[in-house]
Amino acid sequence: MTIGLSEHDPELFNLIENERKRQIENIELIASENFTSQPVLECLGSVLTNKYSEGRTGRRYYGGNEEIDKIENLCETRALKAFNLDSNDWHVNVQPYSGSSANFSVYNAILKPSDKIMCLDLFSGGHLTHGFKTEIKKISASSTYFNSKSYHIDETGYIDYKELERIAINYKPKLIICGASAYPRDIKYDVFRKISDKVKAYLMADIAHISGFVSTGVMNDPFKYCDIVTSTPHKTLRGPRSGMIFAKKTDKLATKIDESGFPSLQGGPHNHQIAALATQFKEVMEPQFKNYILKVRENAKYLAKKLTDLGFQLSTDGTDNHILLIDLSNFGITGSKMEHICDAVNISLNKNTVYGDKSALSPSGIRIGTSCMTTRRMPKEGWDKLCLWLKKCVEISRSRQLIFGKKIKDFLRDIDKDREIIKLKQEIIDYSKRLYFPS
Repeated sequence: MTIGLSEHDPELFNLIENERKRQIENIELIASENFTSQPVLECLGSVLTNKYSEGRTGRRYYGGNEEIDKIENLCETRALKAFNLDSNDWHVNVQPYSGSSANFSVYNAILKPSDKIMCLDLFSGGHLTHGFKTEIKKISASSTYFNSKSYHIDETGYIDYKELERIAINYKPKLIICGASAYPRDIKYDVFRKISDKVKAYLMADIAHISGFVSTGVMNDPFKYCDIVTSTPHKTLRGPRSGMIFAKKTDKLATKIDESGFPSLQGGPHNHQIAALATQFKEVMEPQFKNYILKVRENAKYLAKKLTDLGFQLSTDGTDNHILLIDLSNFGITGSKMEHICDAVNISLNKNTVYGDKSALSPSGIRIGTSCMTTRRMPKEGWDKLCLWLKKCVEISRSRQLIFGKKIKDFLRDIDKDREIIKLKQEIIDYSKRLYFPS
């Protein structure tokens, strides 16, 4: 007799239910998160997790993969169609377990140890997996195995394309990476292409954050200019947690990338993730998904204006996507303090570096995304409330800093007994519980 999780392991069942309750009662503003659908969750919890499927479709190292092959082929077909790509020109691999493993799989495919790569600096909004290192330590495996050099944003918050070209000409990288984790503006892929051609470098775009915008044509198309494009589907694409790699069918890129995934870096693919990705691509190709993406950007622009009116300083004074990068230095507080107070009142966001910062652990800013609460259909009145709640969190942070001091351990003293925080938290819970929850 089969029993469910609630009977088999009530302790774990309750923890999962507590997380579900937290998501329902929270205002979720983490830019790298979203709420996926019931069909995606059904795939993730299906019998597909039972099957081991090393190798490519039609060339597995185990028997019994007839249906698994059909699922993976369906996912690849839908992936190409979702991004309007011709299968004669582009290849896609949907086996990466995550965006990080997808990125390293690309490096492993086209680079040799100690080859040179260029990436957007972490403090300028780049991603750890793109080659981040400090002056004294190599942080990412990509900087451990390859020589990396960063380009940056300038004081306006935009990528400094002149610096990028100057560094590339002098450094002569084999790979230039465009894409970011905390960059609120669109990317000039055509400029990247011209620079890459000048130094004879591969050009790779990581569109993990903006894949929903790219697939619907709402932002610039990297496929027109790049040799390789990687992404995760769980952010603006609103799918499962996994990764994917698109590669041009030139220079044997497809073969190199497939072999880099398996047998070089991964074992059997996660078939339940691939199925979940396939059904999400079906949703992405439906007209209402583009309406959703347009609403995500509309909400981000609306939020940017309202926050600016309340005295918040935004990098680049706005956004082209779902991300708002906010500098809190004019309020005299750090992003880490703001994150703690927001957590205490049931608003989830993350501290983030802004232009001029030197520490990722105690940065001057925060990063906000509008994807999650757009999925939860938060109306304009909710975004208005959110702006006031965030300003209230600033005021609470400044007040606690003045009373208890700037050190985090002092700043957080008796935070669970703070009447102002308790009152604000209940207000947010009551509001959030009334919103739509997709699964």
